[in-house]
Amino acid sequence: MHEMTLAESIRDLIDAQAAKEGFRRVHTVELEIGQLAAVDVPALRFALNIALRGSVAGDAELAITEPSGQAMCVQCSTPVELAQRGDPCPACGSYELTVVSGGQMRVSGLVVY
Repeated sequence: MHEMTLAESIRDLIDAQAAKEGFRRVHTVELEIGQLAAVDVPALRFALNIALRGSVAGDAELAITEPSGQAMCVQCSTPVELAQRGDPCPACGSYELTVVSGGQMRVSGLVVY
């Protein structure tokens, strides 16, 4: 389950930022996980509940947004919304799509005390 590894990396990032900035408690962890990021969001929530225990973000609320996938069709140059990788272009049926967003995963913000 790579979500636990992701959760531990998020915890380490938050702890490093707390040491650098001097905050002692995190109220909210804001995450952006694109729909094409290959992350099981419920599994990540579960893993974060475990990984954050005892850290500055141990009691933090998780605010997760899931931006949709966006791609550009190589054949017809149409920008398309992409529900999952491997879907065809709805305009021309081509499978030659270049993902332009929705594959990202990042900590977009921390609300701290």
